Amino acid sequence: MGKLLISALFCVLLLTGEAVAGWYQVENYEGTIGPDPIHLSLQRYDSFGSGITVEGTYFRDTEQRPTALYGTVNGTKVSLCEIADDKEFYRVMVMGSKTPVDTAGCPIVLDVNADGATGSLSKGADRLPVILKKVASLDDTGDAKIVGTVEIPFWAETAADRFAGVYANTSASICMTKMQVIKKSTGKVVQQIRFDDDDCNAGMLMTPIYMNVQKSVEHGKDVISVNFRGGGAGYTTDYVFNRATRKYQKKK
Repeated sequence: MGKLLISALFCVLLLTGEAVAGWYQVENYEGTIGPDPIHLSLQRYDSFGSGITVEGTYFRDTEQRPTALYGTVNGTKVSLCEIADDKEFYRVMVMGSKTPVDTAGCPIVLDVNADGATGSLSKGADRLPVILKKVASLDDTGDAKIVGTVEIPFWAETAADRFAGVYANTSASICMTKMQVIKKSTGKVVQQIRFDDDDCNAGMLMTPIYMNVQKSVEHGKDVISVNFRGGGAGYTTDYVFNRATRKYQKKK
């Protein structure tokens, strides 16, 4: 997702009067879908647009590929749909619509409690049990609060890597203190990019927390953009992969 889209989204928030700090209520879970171990992260919000009140992501530990989720919350019941491709991601998560999206047929249905969640994922005639344990949470809507180690699995990915932000409650506020680069083939952290930001702005710009790291392609190369609040409409720092060092470095 390019910088133009980042600016457009932030301007929409400014126009709706929502571009202020304090919209992140996130819970992270570990557990299983059927026999497969997974990690899942959910962010609740009064309205992401299009009738959506929860967004998130999950990945199977054996694949390490993040799948974007959207849905609705009704009491303890959470219904989640999976984003199938980039076209659907742009239509549902980025652009939205005046008419609420239909979540009645969402394949993931959860009953959430204080310690975790149980439910099912339907795939055709198959229904796989989902069993989850809550392992961490982040809430900056009131008094800034973090429980456990909060790693946010961003929607951005490359063919080889996915990206996760480690969020902490600093002396300034809650923000992303470092970004992990995780090799999909092994699930191992191969690089950590730290943010020396006294104002604690990293990873705090976009309404969906999972969009605070984004990928675009320039001249055939993947560009990883980290979003920061501040400076009016916010700003980004771009990173590109250096084949010689096998690390991501700031784009010159």
